[in-house]
Amino acid sequence: MGFGKTFIKRRWFDGRTGTTVYLLFALTLMNFILISYRFLIEGSPLFANLVSDLTIFSIIFIVTYIPISILIGYWHRKTQWKVELAIKMMENPVNAKMFRTILDVQTGKASDEEIKEFRTFLMKIESK
Repeated sequence: MGFGKTFIKRRWFDGRTGTTVYLLFALTLMNFILISYRFLIEGSPLFANLVSDLTIFSIIFIVTYIPISILIGYWHRKTQWKVELAIKMMENPVNAKMFRTILDVQTGKASDEEIKEFRTFLMKIESK
């Protein structure tokens, strides 16, 4: 790993990824637990009698939250992931360039009109 042209850009990307995927997730979860405890438990005598300690509330919350988030993530991966990847692929200029290159290599298997339409489609994606 040297200090080439992309070193700072890669570190910036790594920092943003670490922040959004890990740090902000943890901070947001802690914030949500604290706000929920404040309004739900401290604000209601009924719930305050059931769970009077923030630690106990946090444990109950996390034990409930983790399985629910896993189920939602599983559902997302099984039902929505393909759609998201297809949408992202349609807007990715690198994919467009690769597919255009493949198309140019395989020109013998498609009509000239199909090649022209596909090439135009891919060039529109590349220009974004």
